[in-house]
Amino acid sequence: MARLLLAPILLLIAICGRAVSRPPPPTSDAALTQVAASLQMFVDQLPVMPRLYGYSNEGNTKPKSGNLVVGMFEKKWKFHRDLPETTVFAFGTSPEEATVPGPTIEAIQGVPMSVTWQNHLPESHILPWDPTVPTAIPKNGGVPTVVHLHGGIQEPQNDGHPDAWFTSNFRETGPTWTKSTYTYPNVHHSGSFWYHDHAKGLTRENLLAGLIGAYVICNPALDAALNLPSGPEFDRHLMIFDRSFSRDGSLYMNYTGNVPSIHPQWQPEYFGHAIVVNGKAWPYLKVQRRKYRFRIINASNARYLSLSLSNGLPFVQVASDGSYLPAPVHTQSVVLAPAEIADVIIDFSTSGTTEAVLNNDAPYPYPGGSSVDQLNSKVIKFIIPPEKPKVPDTSKIPSSLVSYRATATVDGAAKTRYIVFYEYRTSSGDTTHFLINGKKFSDPVTETPKSGSTEVWEVINLTNDDHPLHMHLATFQAIKVQALVNEAQFNSCMIAVA
Repeated sequence: MARLLLAPILLLIAICGRAVSRPPPPTSDAALTQVAASLQMFVDQLPVMPRLYGYSNEGNTKPKSGNLVVGMFEKKWKFHRDLPETTVFAFGTSPEEATVPGPTIEAIQGVPMSVTWQNHLPESHILPWDPTVPTAIPKNGGVPTVVHLHGGIQEPQNDGHPDAWFTSNFRETGPTWTKSTYTYPNVHHSGSFWYHDHAKGLTRENLLAGLIGAYVICNPALDAALNLPSGPEFDRHLMIFDRSFSRDGSLYMNYTGNVPSIHPQWQPEYFGHAIVVNGKAWPYLKVQRRKYRFRIINASNARYLSLSLSNGLPFVQVASDGSYLPAPVHTQSVVLAPAEIADVIIDFSTSGTTEAVLNNDAPYPYPGGSSVDQLNSKVIKFIIPPEKPKVPDTSKIPSSLVSYRATATVDGAAKTRYIVFYEYRTSSGDTTHFLINGKKFSDPVTETPKSGSTEVWEVINLTNDDHPLHMHLATFQAIKVQALVNEAQFNSCMIAVA
């Protein structure tokens, strides 16, 4: 069950799809593994993404609202020292400045900002598409895009609705498109977020192509009072995702579906052979013997991450998915589903080694799938000097962080809703369709909560895998997670298709 504090929302979950794509280079799983295995780990330094500020400071006055223009471009990107350049889609202020991931956008809590998102993408997609899946398909060519601030609370017309897509220079727009400039009020708690493409049926392709980036809402007074590690050197993003590469350096995405007679190209999940952090495959970072804050974002399609350090150093988690925790949590490992975020503190001053590898041991699909191998079990290496830093570390980890107002009780909920995930399969067990309460994305809206109300949503997952659940335009609190008692009886309602 999940308890929801609701603003006016429209819950829409997009599934996967298409746009005109280019011919693929010939490849195989063995070839993809060979390419990934040929890349020496920990030879590229961890990049720092460019930073854009959605506010301005003039003298000692309060921050003022800012206006940003961010484009989406096709360009070449170097994922690894020994890999040929890769064609990607990237966010940035110009083709030259565009990066994968895109620039980190910094906002101030309570200070609105606007972003004009511009599509400069080419006529054809660099990845494959499936004509049998509901998708944004422009009549005149081009790659549809629309940007969603994941976890943000903003008006629906600024939320990046899957049907609010647009092509290059707004030549063609989707049925719910209303404007080219989005306003973000930044009324959420301060914390870590991310933004990404959200076009109907193309989200998986456009994210895989590179249209992702970090977003931070800061509260300067709170941040100063907490005195956590700060500044560009000691407060770092780790945006982690998996990718497969062909020998020519191109991004690989499957061109054959798991049930080609129904979906020629679509597959329910994507697992890449290489682990990429901030746009580099298996990078390294030289650190000092002091505390660091890492904002870890799992930007993978389907891969869970279960992270730990090879030298046994613990994590102290201070924030999760857009807000601080009430108090720090000391832990040896952190599990992140796709799209989840954890802010952790690592204190390298206590390290007994001069190196520490961030490892991943999450099976895929999670939790009952294949075990990790030598490639996908490694993420990034931290290189730790033997000597102490010249400048003392004055940052702290307080015993408490943020107090939140009490939320409404379950007994006072206005309504209880049941949200059921169905995965329809063939007689051989291959997935063909994913529905919610038996409904497709294009079906009429069924859930219409009232503004300001509190509801209990019982989410029942009848699929073989874990599914992260994220609400648009609202915050929610998970109050209970449990296994199904009669799973076989539930699953009998999922009719097999030919």
